[in-house]
Amino acid sequence: MQLQAFLIAFREVLEALLIVGIITTYLKRTDNKKFVKYVWIGAGLAVVASFLVALLFQVVFTGFAAMGSETYLKVSIILISSMLLTQMVFWMAEHSKDMKSNVEGKMSKYITTGNVVGMVIHSFLVVVREGVETVFFFAAITGGNIGAALQGWGSISGLLVAAAVSYMFFKGTMRVPLKTFFKVTGAFIVLVAAGLLVQGISILQDIKLLGSVAPHVYDITWFLPEHPIDYAHYLRDHGTAPLLSGDIGIFLKAFLGYSAMPSLEEVMAYIGYFVVLYMLIVFKKQPAETKKQKVLKTNKSVS
Repeated sequence: MQLQAFLIAFREVLEALLIVGIITTYLKRTDNKKFVKYVWIGAGLAVVASFLVALLFQVVFTGFAAMGSETYLKVSIILISSMLLTQMVFWMAEHSKDMKSNVEGKMSKYITTGNVVGMVIHSFLVVVREGVETVFFFAAITGGNIGAALQGWGSISGLLVAAAVSYMFFKGTMRVPLKTFFKVTGAFIVLVAAGLLVQGISILQDIKLLGSVAPHVYDITWFLPEHPIDYAHYLRDHGTAPLLSGDIGIFLKAFLGYSAMPSLEEVMAYIGYFVVLYMLIVFKKQPAETKKQKVLKTNKSVS
């Protein structure tokens, strides 16, 4: 869970800090430093609003738990988070190139019209979007216990690393391009999303909302159990210990959706997720390559 929290916090905080940094740097570069405080006011209000959303979310989840319906809410959050995490990776890949020009264009309009309120609202919306997404994703990876994610080393270190990366980027000391950072973290985020999808299907099968053609495609508990309890049970029943610790299984289950005894539907969903992801990437590349070829042909014909 902590590694998931680290990746999510790092990505969300870095995106928010980059946009806020772009805004403040632009304001200082254009001799409009007096407006910087309004940007930070909006960002500060967004942080407060995000914490309030986290508290409200916890209250709602507790209410569902009191009615005995928290499992349905949990599985809904998990499946929606899987889709949102995937969408987040694609969105950043598509908009990262034009992010700077788009943000500076909006700030230019606000400066020209003296729209201070617009600056506050814009920075608020930028940060609160990332904050609400973080709350939602934390709820997914912790089963609704958002406080556990917020207080763990994962979220705290993710925030600190994102702040350090953002600082180095704007100070010009970072040699690794942000595009590479987003590609690497995006790959890990995709693994988390696939794992959440499998966990959601597993829960649906546990509560009998989804059946299974083959409940156990294979059983490798002898090699890597999902949990220390499974480790102890295997040792009790077979007289020999599994090769690897159940603590490793917990880590892999939380991070990748690992299962020692997956159903056919879980295996198909995991493989199918990456097949669909690959197809989406290929389809997105084709129009871009076609457009590039047309531009090259046009340039050749003109010359």
